[in-house]
Amino acid sequence: MTKVFTNTPHMKFSIITVNYNNAAGLENTIKSVLSQTHADFDFVVIDGGSSDSSKGIIEQYRARISYWVSEKDMGVYNAMNKGIRAAKGDFVIFMNSGDVFYNANVLQNANPLINADYAIYYGNNIKKSPSSERLKTYPAKLSFSFFYSSSLNHQSTFIKRSLFDELFYYNEQYKIASDWEFFAYAICLHNVPYKHLDQTISIYDFTGISTTQSDLLAKEKHDSIRKHFPAFEDDYVDISLLTSKRVQQVFHIQKFPLAWRFLKNFISLLLLFVPKLKR
Repeated sequence: MTKVFTNTPHMKFSIITVNYNNAAGLENTIKSVLSQTHADFDFVVIDGGSSDSSKGIIEQYRARISYWVSEKDMGVYNAMNKGIRAAKGDFVIFMNSGDVFYNANVLQNANPLINADYAIYYGNNIKKSPSSERLKTYPAKLSFSFFYSSSLNHQSTFIKRSLFDELFYYNEQYKIASDWEFFAYAICLHNVPYKHLDQTISIYDFTGISTTQSDLLAKEKHDSIRKHFPAFEDDYVDISLLTSKRVQQVFHIQKFPLAWRFLKNFISLLLLFVPKLKR
């Protein structure tokens, strides 16, 4: 186990990078973070005791890292929680290994827009796969129907650090849906004030576990809805069937992505009327 502490003054931003055995991705992320023209931020790196060259990469850049640790952990959300606890900034953003800022001016552009008026600021992102890149935009108003089939992207969201102390830290029992649970709980149940930043914040790998293990994601979301939003559980089950792999196959989402997006948008609109229809 290795820990390094640096006496970092209080700052507006903390950038948290979580890594495990992804040395190349880690270095790309570190370079992206350190290239920001707004350099007044706290940089936290949490490595899960990698067996590749990740630790050497961290040590190479250690002079510009505020806090880092390399030790075995209990999964990605355990690592992210460690990062939150080590962070000193007012707002945290997770730029995990392999993720990068959209350009060098992201923090410079976001800095004057982010203040204590809102607890969550979210922007757009580029979803990147080996064969394509696609801009993902978000609505200015987030309804519960939005969270049925989507979520905010933690690589493009600035979260008030104290919000984790006020609500809860990420659920370490989940492997995929803990950030989804946190956002849905904060916004839909506690009416936490949020604001959309109409700018692109990050480029992230769209081939990760949340994409390849959709059944596990659906199960964890279902468990979370049962726990926090039991009145909506039946609706979620119905929507899960409509957006199942079988329906995706019918729409051939790789060949006809617009048709699939139309279906999801139609379902989201339909959900807006579900509570009215049940009354």
